[in-house]
Amino acid sequence: MTLTPIVGQHDAAVNTVQVRVGVNEHLANKTLPAEFYDRYLSRAAKNRQPDPNPASDEIQLELSPQELAVGLQYSLTRGLPDLQEWVYGLQTTSHGREKDEGWSVSIGAGSQDLIYKAVTALVNPGEAVLIEAPVYAGVLPIFQTLDCEMIEVETDAQGIRSDSLRSTLDSWPASKPKPKVLYTVPFGCNPTGMTATLKRRLEVLELSREHGFLILEDDPYYYLYYGTTPRPPSYFDLEKKQPEIGRVVRFDSLSKVLSSGIRLGFVSAPEPIVRAMELHTMMANLQPSSLSQVIALKLLKTWGYAGFRAHTERVSQFYREKRDIFEVALRRHLAGLAEWTTPEAGMFVWFKLLLGTAADGGPAEDSESIIRTKAFEHGVLALPGTVFLPSGRKTAYVRASFSLLPPDEVNEALKRLKVAIIDARDSA
Repeated sequence: MTLTPIVGQHDAAVNTVQVRVGVNEHLANKTLPAEFYDRYLSRAAKNRQPDPNPASDEIQLELSPQELAVGLQYSLTRGLPDLQEWVYGLQTTSHGREKDEGWSVSIGAGSQDLIYKAVTALVNPGEAVLIEAPVYAGVLPIFQTLDCEMIEVETDAQGIRSDSLRSTLDSWPASKPKPKVLYTVPFGCNPTGMTATLKRRLEVLELSREHGFLILEDDPYYYLYYGTTPRPPSYFDLEKKQPEIGRVVRFDSLSKVLSSGIRLGFVSAPEPIVRAMELHTMMANLQPSSLSQVIALKLLKTWGYAGFRAHTERVSQFYREKRDIFEVALRRHLAGLAEWTTPEAGMFVWFKLLLGTAADGGPAEDSESIIRTKAFEHGVLALPGTVFLPSGRKTAYVRASFSLLPPDEVNEALKRLKVAIIDARDSA
């Protein structure tokens, strides 16, 4: 069989604009005990019963009869043992985490599957949760289904605003339980494209320790970093330098670097949490696809870790070039009509439409009305920023994906959007 990894993956919802470090070294790296997680696990979770070729991106793979037999049979709930071992090795090479530190891995049907199971294992219905805003819209239904109180955490181009987060937590009502989790996409955030700085990550980790929340690190764009400065360490990596290990639940995905259709992701988290997620899988879908795992494992083992890294570097270069083309077109068509920060990872641009003055004399802040009326009339589809805000409040921002559009379509789309913005401003 021939398997060509796809480098042009994109968010299915967005084929658019078609857009304190430890003070005592003896405490460092202390693994939190299993009992620690009892207060985090939800009632539902507690009650459940039991050699690469760098010159080419095309590789000829042939499954042996034994491998095919494995792919056509049931397997372990956490995934194929060999694939689990490969993931352990990847987390060592990429994040410096060793297998004996109290964390485990589990394979899932994409990281979305794992995020849902982690949230339902940790959060009880009606509880408050911390969510960076803007946020990946795909997680909002998870929290909405649990009727959670979603507390928006401000972000900017440097990531989560730790000062704002501290203010929220320091002023939290004493009679009300504090949030147990914080959800964030720290690299190439969908939708904003922001990548959190090292300083911000360390500050958020310190707040996690001070206020007792877990960090849900959703990181599908980690390997799609193409910034001019070295890649910041992940939360999963950085927590090694904290007085305690075990406050980060990390999610990785093969969707953006291999294939979205293969539906494989993996979680790296404290064993009690992974165990709770495993029980959920046993009841819901039993296991991730054996055949998908066999195919992915064959490719990953053929590449090796060095080959996997070389492949992801080619993929990140692909997206950097796409970003550059998109930004040139943005400057050409929307200079003076929009503002944005250049993304350093991922496949999204988050830009603010300068819509003029509202009826109350302030700046107009409703991109949705423009996108759903004027832009649509001019044949442009984009996602208004309001869909990425838990509160659903109005915003002047729009998200665009530059993953697959060829240059001529990028230019045409932004040209039409320019006309739509001017039309909306003139008729306001």
